Amino acid sequence: MRFPVLSQPLSCLAGACLLAATLLQPAAAQTDAAPIKLLVGFPAGGGTDAIARHLAHGLQQELGRNVLVENKPGAGGQIAAQALKAARPDGNTLFVSNSHTVAMIPLTLLNPGFDPARDFAPVGLVAINPDLMAVSTALLGTKGSGLRVLAQWAKANPDKANIGVPALASAPDFAVGIVGRALGTDFVSAPYRGDAPIVQDLVAGQIAAGIGSVAVMLPQAQAGKLRIVAVNGTRRLPQLPDVPTYAEQGIKGYEEVIFTAVYAPAGLPPALLQRYNRAITKVVKSAEFGDKMSALGVIPASSTPAQLGARLQSTRATWSQMVQNAGYQPR
Repeated sequence: MRFPVLSQPLSCLAGACLLAATLLQPAAAQTDAAPIKLLVGFPAGGGTDAIARHLAHGLQQELGRNVLVENKPGAGGQIAAQALKAARPDGNTLFVSNSHTVAMIPLTLLNPGFDPARDFAPVGLVAINPDLMAVSTALLGTKGSGLRVLAQWAKANPDKANIGVPALASAPDFAVGIVGRALGTDFVSAPYRGDAPIVQDLVAGQIAAGIGSVAVMLPQAQAGKLRIVAVNGTRRLPQLPDVPTYAEQGIKGYEEVIFTAVYAPAGLPPALLQRYNRAITKVVKSAEFGDKMSALGVIPASSTPAQLGARLQSTRATWSQMVQNAGYQPR
């Protein structure tokens, strides 16, 4: 009996078999093949969502995996935070959050449904988000600068001395009291759902002043519809070199700046935590990410997991004092 002559070298056949085995084998590394979900506690189109989407794009390239943003808006980020707590620590679910959700909410709610120190593993810092106070040019005109001009106007118009803030029991909400006490003026905090409607009412002259993000405030200020009078933090912004900080105007207690960072469920394996931190750091330090953040009015910033954990503790301690000084009782 004759056997057919092999028309291909054995090495080629072995290679083909190896390729077939690779293609047909069950997904041994199925965890690596699964997409990574970046939970975001705010609607699509907002500041935190925009940061998360730019980060997702960079991480997808760095990690070689699909990275998807999953919006779970509501309750200042609580819903997404609770979803992270419930997720398995397998690296497939991460949380992109601003510090309001992870530092302020546990101070102002009796039962937020999560404990960042117990339930989350800090992965890495992504950005620092300074906010601005702006006044309505429709009410205060286009001349003058600084908070004292606002204070003088408020004393002459006490029934209109309202300052819009993005949320009740937020750092900007408590900052209104800090500014009022320092200037001897009875400002009234007016909570909104986000800073976009604040800007609309400022432009229309419905409120005298408001606190919001650079991305939302700056375009209207450049159009002459708002006048920016203060920035929080310890230094002026490159985009607004002529706008002083609160501290420069004699107002202490609002130096802490909101930041955005990535968290994982507690129990994430250390090797995977470090891998994600390296990838986040590389993305955050890239020129492309820096340009995207500059357009949003935020500052790219990176950290180790330990540094992020320390920053979160420091922010919580600072804001705890702010909440106590305001006499706010958790609800």
